[in-house]
Amino acid sequence: MSEALVIYRVVDSIAEMTLNRPDVLNSFTRPMARRFQEVLADAAADDDVRALLVTGAGRGFCAGQDLAEAIPPDGSEPPPIQSIVRESYNPIVRALRTIEKPVVAAVNGVAAGAGANIALACDFVLAAESAAFIQSFSKLGLVPDSGGTLTLPRLVGTARATAMMMLAEKVSAKEAAALGMIYRAVGDEELMGEARSLCARLAELPTRGLGLTKKALNAAMSNDLDAQLDLEEELQRLAGCTEDYQEGVQAFLEKRRPSYKGR
Repeated sequence: MSEALVIYRVVDSIAEMTLNRPDVLNSFTRPMARRFQEVLADAAADDDVRALLVTGAGRGFCAGQDLAEAIPPDGSEPPPIQSIVRESYNPIVRALRTIEKPVVAAVNGVAAGAGANIALACDFVLAAESAAFIQSFSKLGLVPDSGGTLTLPRLVGTARATAMMMLAEKVSAKEAAALGMIYRAVGDEELMGEARSLCARLAELPTRGLGLTKKALNAAMSNDLDAQLDLEEELQRLAGCTEDYQEGVQAFLEKRRPSYKGR
């Protein structure tokens, strides 16, 4: 059963992960979250995978937590809400931010609550023009989770992030792109083609260097200038030791297209 909750396939060095509960807008249950964690770990460990693509089945990307699990309709004891955050969402966001491979989210419909913040944890967010992002937590008396209180203010500023989180207003894909909240909004019919094309482009780049760049961007959220300069020096040392760096320099000198291996 858990296999069907997230469809996972690797095609041409790209790991595609499709959240697969379309009848409930791909809202998360704990088994689905565990399966997503598993496929993220598989992609991280697979040397043949050079880029990741995350999307949702049907007409939604992800509506966040399945409330039927959080508040069982049969009246049984609900799981502690903090345990859902700790066991389901925190490991997913940590994996998305620390995997040293580029991750593209293709938001094909509504992305609400944890679903919105999981999308924003990806390196690139492409959204269909009909898609929308909703920080829906306040409607339930909850606090934004899945890294949203860290990520969103840095993308759109504290004032706008406060309004989005407290008022739970729907943000269209076009508005999100204009605010710098996502990378691009594209036509609905073009979404998956554009997302796969972006993944293919990323997979041809020196992905070891991209992973180190991601590490630097993560650290920049908390480092001061001196710490960041020291980190850049160390990461540049690591990048300079890669085969891809040698290939890039040689290709430049020979005036040819480089062929990177992610090593």
